[in-house]
Amino acid sequence: MPGQLLSKIDALKDTALELHSKLVSIPAIGPTNNGGGEKDKADYLTSYLKEHGFGEVKSYNAPDDRVECGYRPNLVTILPGQDRSKTLWIISHMDVVPVGDLSLWNNDPFTLVQDGDDIYGRGTEDNHQGIVSSILAARALKECGMTPGCNVGLIFVSDEETGSEYGLEYMLKEHENLFKKNDLFLVPDSGSADSSMVEVAEKSTVWLKVTVEGKQCHASTPEHGVNSLVAAAALIVEIPELHFHFDEQDELFSPPYSTFIPTKKEANVENINTMPGKDVFYIDCRVLPNYDLKEVIEQVEGMGNYVAEEFGVKVTVEIDTKNQAAPQTSIDAEIVEKTIFAIKEIYGVDAKACGIGGGTVAAHLRERGYQAVVWSTLLNQAHQPNEKGSLANTLGDAKVMVLLPF
Repeated sequence: MPGQLLSKIDALKDTALELHSKLVSIPAIGPTNNGGGEKDKADYLTSYLKEHGFGEVKSYNAPDDRVECGYRPNLVTILPGQDRSKTLWIISHMDVVPVGDLSLWNNDPFTLVQDGDDIYGRGTEDNHQGIVSSILAARALKECGMTPGCNVGLIFVSDEETGSEYGLEYMLKEHENLFKKNDLFLVPDSGSADSSMVEVAEKSTVWLKVTVEGKQCHASTPEHGVNSLVAAAALIVEIPELHFHFDEQDELFSPPYSTFIPTKKEANVENINTMPGKDVFYIDCRVLPNYDLKEVIEQVEGMGNYVAEEFGVKVTVEIDTKNQAAPQTSIDAEIVEKTIFAIKEIYGVDAKACGIGGGTVAAHLRERGYQAVVWSTLLNQAHQPNEKGSLANTLGDAKVMVLLPF
């Protein structure tokens, strides 16, 4: 049985290229990024699935008056299995990020270019590969006349790139009756080039905005002012001290410790001969799940109070983004074991469960008690100019997916 399915996926290589090409040609940029949304791509996928014998393709539309059609579509289609009480859900997203600086692209971002196994275009890897792989897996099952052990559900969501409020989060809030607690969830939207990374957990995230206020004056008479830049610099160099306050490690993650990185700094004065009176910078904190983010914020505020007293400035710490980590998926969960087994069968790789510092839509599932993994085989080209995907990875990941419902 597996051999027939795997051969069928190999035979769908040209189909994979055709799908990639069509998906790249349909920009699906959300309104937050000044785009028109995902409707055109959803319409194409609906027609494609129906043309190739899929049953009902239902669109769950999240209202959004920022786009012309008034909604953000989320598509669902299900292949019935032998056990209809459980579903393997494969969740990919239709939206892509903007192209950025067009001069950095070698070709039109929305025209697929093939060079051997490499395929170039916006979205080829993020997240068209997941879409195409899941469709190939489902088509192989249908065209080989095989009924999977459980239902196989494909979900193509909107709004992953800008928060998922109109995508998976909407589905879970408004249509959670679709899902059962014993369902299995695969999100093919993060991974490694060697296929070995099966993500089961995420660190907590907090981004902090730090404002340092002194007194602006002429640089030739510094005694008349208070230099906010010097005070801000003093606080910035204190940030690594957070590692000593939050020093636990967890080998599930790479790196296995919490990270606290000063990043963006806003402009202060425009001319060299003015001493600044206000500086603003930001800190990106990725914190192991066992810590409460409130403790991190309080520690930064304490550092700010010390610098304020030492330099005679006012320091304000504000929360830009805060996400306490969702509970992790157990490394012994059925979806984890099935995914690791299938990766070994297809890629010959000993994959392992791991945690990441970034965030994925799987967090929305884990918050509600569902067992989910994030996995795919990626070149990690997401959001880059000349974004590149791989046909071999598309086919290989489809083979992994087709083994999971058995």
